[in-house]
Amino acid sequence: PPKGKPIMAHVVVNVEHWPFDQAMPRAAIPAPHGKSPIPDVGNFAWVEYGMRVGMPRFLRLIGERGIKASTFMNASCADVYATCAEAMLKAGWEFVGHSWVQRSLQFEEDEAGVIGRSLDRLSRLTGRKVRGWFGPGVGESFETPDLLKAAGIDWLADWFVDDLPCWMQTKHGPLMAMPYTLELNDVPLYVVQQQPSEEMYRRLEMTLRIFDAEVGTHPKVLTIALHPHVMGVPHRADVLARCLDLLLARGDVAFMTGSEIADWFVAADRRTGP
Repeated sequence: PPKGKPIMAHVVVNVEHWPFDQAMPRAAIPAPHGKSPIPDVGNFAWVEYGMRVGMPRFLRLIGERGIKASTFMNASCADVYATCAEAMLKAGWEFVGHSWVQRSLQFEEDEAGVIGRSLDRLSRLTGRKVRGWFGPGVGESFETPDLLKAAGIDWLADWFVDDLPCWMQTKHGPLMAMPYTLELNDVPLYVVQQQPSEEMYRRLEMTLRIFDAEVGTHPKVLTIALHPHVMGVPHRADVLARCLDLLLARGDVAFMTGSEIADWFVAADRRTGP
């Protein structure tokens, strides 16, 4: 385990651009009369509140605790939400590719072009190579892993098939599958399943009880996936603070970004591919 701490906590903040002149990627308010309106003011305002208010809350709650998150960010947010992007950069978060806007790669006419444009914009923002990728809505085509590897991506969070990283084979060489989560993820919990606010904390406690019984065999990656318009609202932000404090109070948890986990895995696995 890294630094002798067998639970690697990965805090992921999904930062997204939902263009006002397009259909919204997801809806908290059902489409009236069975038709998705454009413009969709209600659902746009829902996600815009997250960017204006939820994101400052995340930056404060995570920053006050000395945690560096990974931001899975639509690259257009570097321009549309420039002050937010600069704040995350200043906080030392890792920037991970998340396409150009919040639209599945399955629906892009030029998938390779969208990937390249997204990675180029994030690299110009950070001054660094972008090493990880997560598809909007976990959206991929059959060619996506090959295209990402060809573009220089080291790890991909779409294939969250294990509690540890594992190797995928692409036409251009090995690609690491990074653990992600739909279980400790605010969208399935609160938007899809309509769970009460306390559910994230309750699930985290139960997850840790099982991990405690298993980490003697091998370490675990524990991902908490957040969206500012979902977990960033006041009644859930309080739950997030308590989740982070629960992890910080333990002596066996190491907070790590995606690429820090990837580097640890390569060193511990002593292989460069499957």
